[in-house]
Amino acid sequence: MAKKNPIKSFVLRVDSETMSAIEKWAADEFRSTNGQLQYIISEALKKSGRLKKERPRDLPPDNEPK
Repeated sequence: MAKKNPIKSFVLRVDSETMSAIEKWAADEFRSTNGQLQYIISEALKKSGRLKKERPRDLPPDNEPK
């Protein structure tokens, strides 16, 4: 069965100061560095309106807020 949202890999180059800050932030929130980067990107896309906000996990699809 094919995944609905396949994950794509890419290379990201950041300076060491930025990487250190991301690693510390990830550790503070008990995430991997990769997970933290995914979180940061996802939140920025949602905030800018470029990615739909997720439906609350506790609501079934037929009870979505309107």
